[in-house]
Amino acid sequence: MSKIVKAKGAAPTEFEAKVAGLFTELEGSVTDIKAAMKDLYFTAAKEVDVAGNKKAVVIYVPFKLLKSYHKIQPRLVRELEKKFSGTHVIFIAQRTILGNSYSRSTKTSGPRPRSRTLTKVHEAILEDMVFPTEIVGKRTRCKTDGTKTLKIFLDPKEQVNVESKLDTFASVYQKLTSKTVQFSFPN
Repeated sequence: MSKIVKAKGAAPTEFEAKVAGLFTELEGSVTDIKAAMKDLYFTAAKEVDVAGNKKAVVIYVPFKLLKSYHKIQPRLVRELEKKFSGTHVIFIAQRTILGNSYSRSTKTSGPRPRSRTLTKVHEAILEDMVFPTEIVGKRTRCKTDGTKTLKIFLDPKEQVNVESKLDTFASVYQKLTSKTVQFSFPN
């Protein structure tokens, strides 16, 4: 259970305990990521329903450990997807959103940090979801009925590796942020 650290000592759910067990198992069996996984842990994990009666696993990691995860993420995702029998695995950093009425303590002054605004956190979730692929373009399509669709263009170099996950990315982003998004590759 050292692979999951919940806030304020809360008990992990059954699914989170299963994922923590898989992390421990991978640390012991896969030699090329063993040293890198030694100090890594996650804060939460949940299953998200995706279109076509599929599921995706979203694993929340501490923001401080995100760069360490990025070093081994492609290999770790591949191994976890084998363990979950084809279910897509997505790593997202745990971030804090501060509202407009946020006021600092008496020791510090100034406005809320830009990285803690709703817009920046949602953009960062997009970046985390598609890693190691890069986002090369964004468009917001506003329809006459008032609905907005965010179109994300991904790097075509990674098209072979990511193309099967585009629906998963869209469904997970919809669940996490309540925003409609469409992923594609530029022509």
